[in-house]
Amino acid sequence: MTGLFNRRFYEEELARLDTERNFPFTLIIGDVNGLKLINDSFGHATGDELLRKVGESITRSCRSGDIIARLGGDEFVIVLPKTGKEEAEQIIRRIKELLSREKVGAIGISVSFGHETKNSPSETIEGLFKSAEDHMYNHKIFESPSMRGRTIDTIINTLYEKNKREEQHSRRVAILCENLARTLELSEFKVSQLRTAGLLHDIGKIAIEESILSKPGPLLMEEWDEIKRHSEIGFRILNTVTEMSAIADYVLAHHERWDGMGYPKGLSGEAIPFESRIIAIADAYDAMTSKRSYSNAMPPEAALLELERGAGAQFDPKLVRIFLSKGLYKL
Repeated sequence: MTGLFNRRFYEEELARLDTERNFPFTLIIGDVNGLKLINDSFGHATGDELLRKVGESITRSCRSGDIIARLGGDEFVIVLPKTGKEEAEQIIRRIKELLSREKVGAIGISVSFGHETKNSPSETIEGLFKSAEDHMYNHKIFESPSMRGRTIDTIINTLYEKNKREEQHSRRVAILCENLARTLELSEFKVSQLRTAGLLHDIGKIAIEESILSKPGPLLMEEWDEIKRHSEIGFRILNTVTEMSAIADYVLAHHERWDGMGYPKGLSGEAIPFESRIIAIADAYDAMTSKRSYSNAMPPEAALLELERGAGAQFDPKLVRIFLSKGLYKL
């Protein structure tokens, strides 16, 4: 796919080149940041295109005698005979400079690198690889989280560009979640967290076909099953960013029902995260009172009656009572 050598060839060349006449002998290990997140969100074709661009940038930055291989999913290795530390660092800088100008669609490309140099026959190839890999992971600790944050921003923007109704819906759900959180006198941190969760609750729809999201009329069973995947996809996307791991849990459970008949886990009652129960009410009310591809908007009074009917079955009954009695549905 990338046009680079595979692991088997790399291992054969490594054994052949590991001689004193090639000292200093350097390995560079590169690992693509956020590839799984990109595959989950935009599909494997986008991830494959990104890998090809990484391979091209590495090839353009190296010399004709250097060995460049893809070891597996997101890992690349460069074998540099007769190359010291300073030259290796120059190569890494060239690769990063090229990658900084590349994008796949709206997605930037980030690769973490580590390197190590062998100067003596007493040093083993295994130790060389392990040391280069350790240095790469040290860089990844700092580089990967910021890249994932940028990717999530791209996911949100792409989803909203694809479906403006989703953007408007998510913004209204965020306001309704904030209103309910403030009425419950939750902490400012929790209010902010719920507002963000409301804004991101449908982020998993980025991976659902637009033809299904915008289909007029009833969905087929298999289309409905596809739609239901969005809460789990949203969880996987948000769970890649440490600061969003709690929000990921709330997004995962926002289609659970009080009676245990929801999805994806069939949780019931207070086993459903409290925050997810808030999102569920806000999401349902706005969905009912907004024009969708498959239905017209309900009058607010009719939607409120539906919430009341669903209290104790679909929704937390106490939260529904507060939502109705305090008029929190008024935006």
